[in-house]
Amino acid sequence: MKLVVEAADRVDKALARFYPDAGRRQLAALFDDGCVRVAGRVAKKGDRVVPGDEIELSREPVGGDALRPAPDPEAAAQLTILLERSDLVAISKPAGMPSQPLRAGELGTVANAIVARYPECVAVGTDPRDGGLVHRLDIGTSGVLVAARTAAAYTSLRDAFHHHRVTKDYLAITDARPVARECDAPLVQRGKRVAIDHTDGLAAHTTFAVERTAATGPHVLVRCTATTGRMHQVRAHLAYVGAPITGDTLYGGEPLAGHAGFFLHASRLAVDDLVIEAALPLRFVDALAACGLR
Repeated sequence: MKLVVEAADRVDKALARFYPDAGRRQLAALFDDGCVRVAGRVAKKGDRVVPGDEIELSREPVGGDALRPAPDPEAAAQLTILLERSDLVAISKPAGMPSQPLRAGELGTVANAIVARYPECVAVGTDPRDGGLVHRLDIGTSGVLVAARTAAAYTSLRDAFHHHRVTKDYLAITDARPVARECDAPLVQRGKRVAIDHTDGLAAHTTFAVERTAATGPHVLVRCTATTGRMHQVRAHLAYVGAPITGDTLYGGEPLAGHAGFFLHASRLAVDDLVIEAALPLRFVDALAACGLR
């Protein structure tokens, strides 16, 4: 497939105009997999193109109904239902499960699990992959996720997120004590991680409160409250204030011997008068004990 560029821009933004329904993550995967070429060379997302340049794709992204999550009963069995109403459902996501599928036909995500139990959610959301989800968590993060069961509920909840009426509390095991009580460093995505960027970054705000400190060893249990929802926000902000999450090697955290992954749990979500809480999973409790924080 060859596409002719009509306006000067970054190649990833130019490609997004040809495939508006594909989604940022799916387009990013094309670049990561070397499927995008300009003038015969493999292109990177930040490369520039000008009118008349040809973008060549070895694999086309898919959009529309093809991206809608398929029901996955096995994934559904891994979810804990925290709240069920006629207009929404709240679940506790296990660490290691993606929030939504990246590619057509992908299974094993929260969205697949939700539509297996609540089929009406498959058509709810502005992104066909949403499965009703009104926000997301990183694959390695556990805890509260909310999905709308009606279009009206989706619009209302997304409006609450947009106008910062949603507060999210996280519990994190960190390698050190934060050197600040809050962080408002702006964030910008750079590849698979985000970076602090005071010129191009998006506004982000997180507060920190130390819950427990290990009697011996460096580990600390920190409660983090986020009023914005940037990608990797809590992870990046904790690293910035000198307290990377234990096991979060992407942001400088040290692995915990015998315990895979990093330890960040979305413990509480409050939107208007609705408050939803998720208990700590066993893997997190075990890690607390290993760090001397139980």
